[in-house]
Parts: sequence; C-alpha cells; structure tokens
Amino acid sequence: RRQRASAALSLNFLSLIFSITAFSSSYWCEGTRKVAKPFCTDQGKGTHCIRFNSSGLNNSNAVQYIWETGDDKFIDRKFHAGIWYSCEEIINGEGEHCRSFISLTPPADRGVLWLSIVAELLYIILLLTGATLMSIEVCYYTTVIDGLKLNAFAAIFTVLAGLFGMVAHMMYTTVFQMTVNLGPEDWRPQMWDYGWSYCLAWGSFACCMAASVTTINRYTKTILEFKHKRKKLERSLKNKCKF
Repeated sequence: RRQRASAALSLNFLSLIFSITAFSSSYWCEGTRKVAKPFCTDQGKGTHCIRFNSSGLNNSNAVQYIWETGDDKFIDRKFHAGIWYSCEEIINGEGEHCRSFISLTPPADRGVLWLSIVAELLYIILLLTGATLMSIEVCYYTTVIDGLKLNAFAAIFTVLAGLFGMVAHMMYTTVFQMTVNLGPEDWRPQMWDYGWSYCLAWGSFACCMAASVTTINRYTKTILEFKHKRKKLERSLKNKCKF
C-alpha cells in the first residue's frame, strides 16, 4: 500500500512540474512564415536582404537593382507561440520580437482563450491540492481511516484536475487554429506544427490520469480488504457462538 501511495505521489508531482513548465513557456506551436527580404542598408553583402548599387545618388535612373527571382525574394522567418505570447526572429539582427498572443487572437475567440487560461490555472491548483493531500497521507497520517479519507479526497481532486487539463488543452488547440486562419496577416504562418511544450502539456495530463487511477485503485483495494476481513471476523464470531 505504501509503494502505491509513493507511486501516485511521484506521478502527481511529475504532472505538476510538466504543467507549470508548459504553461509558462512559448513553444506550444512552432513554424515558419515567408516574408519579403528587405533592401540592404549597409555596404556589406547580406544574405537576408536584397542588395542594390547606385552610380549616382541624385540620379534615380542610375539605380540598378539586383533582382532575384522566385522564392529567392523571400526568406523563412521562424516563430514560436504559447498561451501568453508569440515570438518571431528578427531578420538581419539578433534576438526575437515578441507579441502578446491574446492580441493576435480574433476578438470572437478571445473568450475561449481566457477560458482555456482559467482552466489551465485550475488544473495546476487542483494538481497542487492533490499532491499536498497525498504527501500528508504518505508522511503524517496516523490511522488507516484517516488515510482512506485523504486518499478519497486526493482521488477526487486529481480526477477533476485531469478533466480541466484536457478541456484547457483542447480549447487552446482550437483557438490557435482559428488564429492561424483569421489572425493578423503579418503573423499568419505558412507552415506550423506543435512544439515540445504542447507535448509536455499532454504528458502532464497522462501522468495526472495515471496518478488518479493509481489513487482510486488504492482506495478501492483497501475498502475491499476491509470488507473481506470483516466477513472473516463475522464468520469466526458465528462459529464461536455456535460452539
């Protein structure tokens, strides 16, 4: 029984760490977007810009552009987005330019995004509550009855956390797909896929469900053991009375 309690507590803590990491990161989705190369502003040779030469600064007819054809006029700009913000790499520079993901979301879908954020917060809070109850049960309870009570409440909180987590992840997926189709034109990606934070979020959900199943299994097995011992005791008492 103690080993099962430790296993459920470990799974719950793992789920909590995964969920907090995913919630605070911006790599739920990653992709690229084609943007036109800007004109080079310096005299050096730039690979991410269109160079031009001018023999006379005051004569606009003397400007000769080095035209590039096809996809060579464009460059793939990488981006990554999370629940809170979306970041894009800066062309011809270092670092990233970040914007609030809430501001990129279509106004009709912002309510769903806020519901997703609230559900994600409730998911983390319920996971923390379940982990606290499991820790108390493993370390501090004195009687089996008290342990059963803590076990039952921990199972309820863990199952509720899993439901909120599943709803939050599904709602964010829907909002992101709607933002890709209806979001600002200067942000819409041509190619995108789910990132490591998204996989981590669903991994947290899987650990949460495993912890809840383990906790419920412990509670059910303990109750069945009590019933079995009670029946054996009743039989022995009846046999003594007959004797």
